[in-house]
Parts: sequence; C-alpha cells; structure tokens
Amino acid sequence: MSHYGGGPGGGGYSRGGAYGSSAYGGSGGGYGGSSSGGGYGGSYGGSSGGGGYGSYSGGGAGGYGAGASYGGAYGSGGAGGYQSSYGAPAGGGGGYQSSNLGAGLSQIDFANTELVPFEKNFYIEHPDVTKRSEQEANEWRASKNISVSGMDVPKPVMTFDEASMPEYVLTEVLKCGFNTPTPIQSQGWPMALKGRNMVGISATGSGKTLAFLLPAMVHINAQAYLKPGDGPIVLVLAPTRELAVQIKEECDKFGASSDIKNTVVYGGVKKGTQVQALRAGIEILIATPGRLIDHLEQGNTNLRRVTYLVMDEADRMLDMGFEPQIRKICSQIRPDRQVLMWSATWPKEVQALANDYLRDYYQVTVGSLDLSGNKNITQMIEVCTDQDKYRNLLRILRENYSAKDRVLVFVETKKGCDMLCRSLRADGYTARAMHGDKSQEERDWTLREFKNKNSTLLVATDVAARGLDVDDIRIVINFDFPKEMESYVHRIGRTGRGGKTGLAVSFFVAEKNGRLARELVEILKRTSQVIPPELQAMASFSSGAPKRGGRGGGRRY
Repeated sequence: MSHYGGGPGGGGYSRGGAYGSSAYGGSGGGYGGSSSGGGYGGSYGGSSGGGGYGSYSGGGAGGYGAGASYGGAYGSGGAGGYQSSYGAPAGGGGGYQSSNLGAGLSQIDFANTELVPFEKNFYIEHPDVTKRSEQEANEWRASKNISVSGMDVPKPVMTFDEASMPEYVLTEVLKCGFNTPTPIQSQGWPMALKGRNMVGISATGSGKTLAFLLPAMVHINAQAYLKPGDGPIVLVLAPTRELAVQIKEECDKFGASSDIKNTVVYGGVKKGTQVQALRAGIEILIATPGRLIDHLEQGNTNLRRVTYLVMDEADRMLDMGFEPQIRKICSQIRPDRQVLMWSATWPKEVQALANDYLRDYYQVTVGSLDLSGNKNITQMIEVCTDQDKYRNLLRILRENYSAKDRVLVFVETKKGCDMLCRSLRADGYTARAMHGDKSQEERDWTLREFKNKNSTLLVATDVAARGLDVDDIRIVINFDFPKEMESYVHRIGRTGRGGKTGLAVSFFVAEKNGRLARELVEILKRTSQVIPPELQAMASFSSGAPKRGGRGGGRRY
C-alpha cells in the first residue's frame, strides 16, 4: 500500500473500510580481559584439542580468574552503554560508547504545528465478548495468570473471530495454522485496537510480536496513503539487529494480503539499500535506535507520519544504554501518537520511561512482575570453578543432547565465544559461534544453519542472541553466568516456549557470581526449582541485588 495516493484536496485517499471485520461481513479495505597470552584455564578435562580452551596463563588476574574485571576486559571507563560493567571497547571505534548521536536533529515545536487528524480506535467488541460478564473475564485472566490495570480495560478475546480482525489479517493468521490467540494476544489485541497506549509485560516466546503487529496493520489501513517524502506510519524500535530482522519477517508474512510495505534498518551494514527502501516509501519501519538516528540526521526519512510507535524489549534497550536515543526519537514524533511498550521485566527504569511517554495507558502482565522465569523450564544450577566449566559442559551435553535438539550456550565475551566453539568442534560437536564481531552475512548464515538444524549447537554472546526467535531450543546453558538477573531470565526464556518444556543449566562461580546468589535463589523459589545447598549458603552471605548497568550513550547499532 505504499504506492502514493492522490485524492481530493491532495489529502491522499483514505484506506477507508480498512477495518472491515470478518465478524461483521466487512471486506477490510483496505550482544581483565582474557589474559594476554594464555587462553582459558587449566585444560578443561583434558578434552579440548588443538588450541581451544588451553591451559590457564599463570593464575592471577588472567582469563576468567578472580580479579579480572570486566571493565578491564572490555577496556577502560567509557561513559556509555554498559558503562559501569563493561566500559568502552578495547579496540576503539564504535561499540558501547557515548556519542553526540542525534545532536543534528532539531527540536520540533508540536504546540505550534498543525497536525493532521488520524484514527486510532478501531475496536468493535464481538457480540460473544459482550455477552461475557466481567467476572467471567476476570476468572479467565486468573486462569492464564494475567493481570491488567487501567481505565475501562476491554475484556479478553478467546478466538481469532472474537478479535474482530479484518479479513486481510485473519487470512494470513489462519494460513499459519494458529488455532487460538496466546494469552498476551487475547488481552493485548483489544487494548491496542482501542487506540490506547499500553504496556505489555510478557516472557519471550509469548506471541507478543503479533500482539502489536496485527493491530498495527489495522491502524495503517485506516490512514491516508503515503505521499512523496512521507516517512512511515508505524515505527518499531528494537535493541538488536537480529530481533529487528525477525520482526521484519513477521511483517512480510502478515502484511502480504494488504500489500503493506516495510523495511528494517540497523548498523553494521552499508546504508545504501536501506536508504533506497526508505525513500521509496514504507508504512512500517523496524529499526535499532542508533541507525535510525543516523538516517534521520541525514534526511533519509522522517517521523512526521508516525502515529503508532512500538518499543520492543524496552528493558533490554535501557540495559544497553539506549535511553538517550529513545528519548531523541520520541521528540521527533507527534505527541498524540499511540505507544505500545513491550518488556519482559518491569524495573524502575522502564516504569520511568513509560510514565514519561505513555499517558493514560493500559498495562497487561502475563505472569508475575517479579523476576521468575518460565515454570515450564527446569533450571539447574551447578556451583563450580572456572576450571570445571568445560568438563561440566561436556557432561551436560553427553547426558542431555542429541543431534536433533537445539542447544544455545551463552558466554560473556566474543573471544570466549570463538574459543569455546573451537573446543566443542574439536570434541566432535557441530557448533557455531555468533557474536558482534561477526559480519552480518556470517551471522545470518549461522542463524539459518541453526534454524534449519544443520548445526544444532549455537555458542553466542548476549547481544548476538538477543531477540533470537527460534522454536524448539530444548536446552539453554549459561557457560558464563550473566552479570544481572534480568539477563538470566531473558537467556533461559529461549527454551520452554509455546507451552513446551525446556532445560536451563547454569554454571555459577562463587568468586564472580556470588553477589547474585540471593536474587537467584529467590527466582528459583518462585518456580519451585531445586536449590543447591552451596548456592543457598552463598545467598545467606550475599550483599543482595546488584545495581543495573549504565544508562549512558548506548551501542550504535
């Protein structure tokens, strides 16, 4: 639909009849340094061959030994992104650093700007939903562990027909073989279709992408056609390129029937093809914050037509230091836009962002607001030393892994990712590595190999794996335990998706991870997991919850 329309008075043709619910017969219109020199410690079980995880270089602060701070590992200081935890990259250039990104964007005086009116309330309650009492709706929410807040919260829908989606949307949904909406979709669709701001808090793999994407398509089809020079109508912000690409794939799939055009922009690749797509006219733009600001500063697109804004994985965007970029982007969008913020956790930083940019919003939460993890996931914690980790990993794989199972192994550093992958390959596993120093082509190929099960063991860093949307990951292994518990919950959420069971194994090193013991024990308790006695003892002496990472300049994706 991004062909340019004319229309009476130059206003562009309305996509009128855009809603056209099938329920009512309408047609629907329209990601201390590993010690220099010695690799990783003491021959992990003697099984690594040819390099890989060799012997520890003389103790002290090298490798993963005590005292090798991650600030040192990544370089020094640095005011941005992961500032207090990581610092700026030792290679210089790019990376997690502060910058004047966005300084070239002028402030828009919306108070003195004539804004074209737009429609955003398209919800027509299905008769079957109307017949249900509030008590029945509350009982259903309780059965799905859903809590809601806000004024005039709509009742959930139980079927796709009850969602009163237009025919052009339902057609693509039914093609995918979906039978019923997921809980977050059941409650989220009516909220989004009413045109109200909303916050959705839900675990990875809960169906949240379609919870915001399908209403976005309804929204688009009720707006005037794009004119030359117009920017997108829908903007989706995502923390990483992988997640952004996966959202685009869903847009391609579900926007086919209505010819809604989209593109994705992210860093690490040349801008040429991105510029062409932006200038050709697109209704949906999926973007990482840094690259979007680049394009805005260069005049390749604008946000004047954005009336539907999505912040996906908002907690992770703040963890990665993107808050200044998000605020700069929001300053370029009309204040009466509809905003949908999605997050797996609800820390105070995300709450503050929501309170600044969402007025009168609904909130829907699937599960508890406390960090807990998915009850379908068996969480195993192995308290060990760094020297034991590789040997333990091989044991876990022998006991639980078969060639048909997908396994995702998390490591902290890019170098560690490559080294562990080489060691696993030397031990006969078809492992692949994915991290931020890989080219986009390499990352895309690795992801395809993993998705197609040509290689079912993926070693990845947090940033590279963020947003990884692959079904049937049976085992997640935290080879390096994360630095904060939000990341732990995000990592293990890669398994146990769609109602299936999963296994998450984590290696917990007292010298490095002990400060997280108390918080980890609380998470394990909430999902009735087995707590190792050593971990429980550590929890009694830990200093409590850690501070979250920096909120400075952010990675320039």
